Formats: sequence, structure tokens, C-alpha cells
Amino acid sequence: MLYTTEQANKFIEENQDKMIETYRPKYHLTPPVGWMNDPNGFVYFKGEYHLFYQHYPYQSVWGPMHWGHAKSKDLIHWEHLPVALAPEENYEIDGCFSGSAIEKDGKLYLMYTGHYERNGERRETQCLAYSEDGIHFKKYEKNPVIDESHIEGVADIADFRDPKVFEHDNKYYCVVASKTSDERGRILLFQSSDLINWEYVSILLEGEEQEGIMWECPDLFQLDGKDVLIMSPIAMLPEKYAFHNRSSTIAFIGQVDWQKGEFHVENSHEIDGGLDFYAPQTCEDDEGQRIMVAWMQMWDRNMPTNDLKHGWVGSMTLPRKLNVSENRLIQTPILSVEESFVSISNFKNLTLNGDSDSFYQILPCASSIKLYVEEFNKANITIKIGSEEEYVEIMLNNSDKLMTIDRSQSGYDIIGAESKPLRSRSYELLRDTYFIEIFVDVSTLEVFLDDATTFSLNFYQKQPELRLEMASSSDVMIDCLDIKELDESC
Repeated sequence: MLYTTEQANKFIEENQDKMIETYRPKYHLTPPVGWMNDPNGFVYFKGEYHLFYQHYPYQSVWGPMHWGHAKSKDLIHWEHLPVALAPEENYEIDGCFSGSAIEKDGKLYLMYTGHYERNGERRETQCLAYSEDGIHFKKYEKNPVIDESHIEGVADIADFRDPKVFEHDNKYYCVVASKTSDERGRILLFQSSDLINWEYVSILLEGEEQEGIMWECPDLFQLDGKDVLIMSPIAMLPEKYAFHNRSSTIAFIGQVDWQKGEFHVENSHEIDGGLDFYAPQTCEDDEGQRIMVAWMQMWDRNMPTNDLKHGWVGSMTLPRKLNVSENRLIQTPILSVEESFVSISNFKNLTLNGDSDSFYQILPCASSIKLYVEEFNKANITIKIGSEEEYVEIMLNNSDKLMTIDRSQSGYDIIGAESKPLRSRSYELLRDTYFIEIFVDVSTLEVFLDDATTFSLNFYQKQPELRLEMASSSDVMIDCLDIKELDESC
């Protein structure tokens, strides 16, 4: 089948009103129809945020990848734009795989992987497309711009993808994912003066045996005096409570030696401890903020909106502002989130009695919950979000310093390679008060704990009721509980 952007856009226009919206979030980006995965080309361009994504419009399953496209002024309200890329050329005939975007001379450039897989041959090469208006794109006539000739003796063209392009010291660079011959992750560094003519620089970083068989979707940036390299390793071995998804995410914090093209790691850690978080990508906005977004699903699992034939699959996480503190990546909800919600219930000095009934409050389907708690002493707190019978459970075990999220009772089963719906995560008390922020959006849930630990996951209730229920093992004071709903008038 020949794919074109014109055909894709016509299909979307004719079918977007046929989608079943039961589980579609209100303030998380989802595809108008079909399949969505990795965020691509996240960029601030001409006063607006543009976010592209891996997209197969024709079915709610993975297929030959296109680039879907949306833009936003506040990262909460999104406008869908025409499909930007379709696999039309021979070098990309089996998919326009993940990549990134950069502005140059007033034009928006997309750098992406052209995927070819036919008759036992597999090639992944790096390609360019460009646009005057940021909406309609033309592919560079001499694509690909990075191919076998650039990596001879260094990497295999069969696993060579996901370029993230950026500017440093008046030069253009890109990092590209690859792997070693004995299946360890490897990130390669390239440089260019014009985005067209590229040369190989170095192996920026190479993984150990336990750090995964392939590193995908790299992103390199400077933040708060440190260099940060984030990526998504496949089959990284679990480390206590971290890296339990078969496809994980990791942040390396350190310094790049630009003379040698080497990344010197000072610390590394999992980016998000939830069940649905992959392929994060960042952009820098006009205020110099570094903002990250990720695909809020996971590979090798069933997708209930596909199982139920709703016609669409996939969402993006809530965009998060990044900082580095004590060699760790700190994630906070972006300011526009606060501005898009209005308070509907606010409780001060709320006591949870360990020997009495639990507290509960009805929740809007698109809501946020802020919880300030003085030191628990020996109390353990349980938070349930959902209906009386179907819920996601968040357990805060103060004595063991553990946070556990369980979605095994949340409705439709989500079963994959891990076959475990339960996830625990160690946490440390960073303040005198625990600060927990929870975002609920129809079928998505994100938890921020003291800005140091985040959990992202999906849940699909069979019952429409949504409520917050809290209980504790002994008496504990909730200093403040603030429940907000999305302001639909914004």
C-alpha cells in the first residue's frame, strides 16, 4: 500500500467523528483517530509549542509510521494539524520513525529515521524534512543525510534510529540510538554546520550488560550547570524498585567532554516509576524552560481502547518542567496546568482516624488533587481513585519509606510482558511536609511526590463513577487537601 499525507488527512477527516470517546482524556494529547506512540519533534516555534508523534491513522494498532502533529499555546489545549510525514519514499517505505525538530533561518526542520525492511534487509537512516510555516513539510531531495557510510565499523544500520538534533557552540549536533554487536545500548554523536552535511564524531556513551539491549529515543541537553542524557533502554535489568518495565526510561546526569565527544556520568536513575511512560522528549521554550513529555502507554501490552474497538490508542503525559538538583532530574507540572484548573473543594487540618470510616469525595473526570501531610509518624496512608469496586490504589508506607501503586482492581485488565500490575518505589522525605500531587484525566493518572518521584499510568474503569477515598492505619493530620477540576472555559 502506498501511503501519502493527503490520504492520511482525508482518512482522518472522514473518520474522526466515528471514534468512541469513553476513555479519551480532556487535557492530555491523544490522536484524532488510530494509533499514537513516541513524541517526536517537540519544539517551540513561532510562539507556539509543536508536538509531533508516531502515528498510524488507519487502525488502532501499530503500523507503518506517519508523523501526527498538534500545536498548543499552553500545553493543555491542543489543536490537531495535518499529518506532517508519511512513508512515501523508498528509503522510508516501512515507516517514518522517531526524530526531532529544530528551527533554522526561520524554517522548521524535522530530522527523523527512514525505516526500510524488505526481503530480509533492514536499514534505518536519518532524513530531513523542512517547512516555512511549520505545518506543511517537504522532504530533502537528497535524503538520507546520515547512512551506512557514516557508521561503517561503528554500528549496524539495522538498529540505528531516533535522532535528536540540537545546537551547541554554533554547530548542529545530533545523538542517535544504536547498539553494540553483543547487544548493549550505545548512543552516537554527529555534527554538522548546515543540518545537511553530517559527520560522525564519537560514541557518546555505551551501556553495560545490565543496562539494556538497545537504547532508544536519546535526548541530550544542558540544564542547571549539568549535561543530561535521557533515553529509553529495552530489557534493562530491574534494580530493586526501578526499571520493572521491559521498556524503561533513564536519565544520566554528568558532563560532556566536547573535545572527545564523551559523556562522563555522575549519576543515573529511572525517570518515572509508573507503568505507562516511554520515549520522553524535551524542548526549550522562549523562557529557557526545559519541558518534557512522554508517551503514556507501554509496549508489549494489550490496549483496552483497541480491544473495545474505540478506534484510537495512546496519549501523551502531562508536560513537565525539568530541573536538576543534587544530580537528579526534578519534574514539576508546568505552570499552565495550575492556571487551567479551579478549586472545587478545599480542606484544612483534615484528620484521618485510623479506627474510623475513610474519607471520600466525588471527583470530576478531569481533576487534580493536592495533598499536604505533616510527618506520618508510624501511620500508613491509602488513597483510592475510582469507584467503590474499581480503583487505582496508592499506598504510602512511612515506616518502610515505600510508595506503591496498584491498578489490579481498576477495571479492564492490562496484561503484558511483565504480567504485574503492582509497582513499588522507594522515596525519601525531602521536606518537613509531604507534598503529593495527583492528576486524573478520565483514563490517565499521574502522581508527583515531592517533585522527586513520579508515577504515570492508565486505567480503564467499567463503571463511570470517580471518587477519592483516603484512609490511614493510625491518626494523621492532612494539613491541606485541595481538589480542582479542569476549567472548561479556558
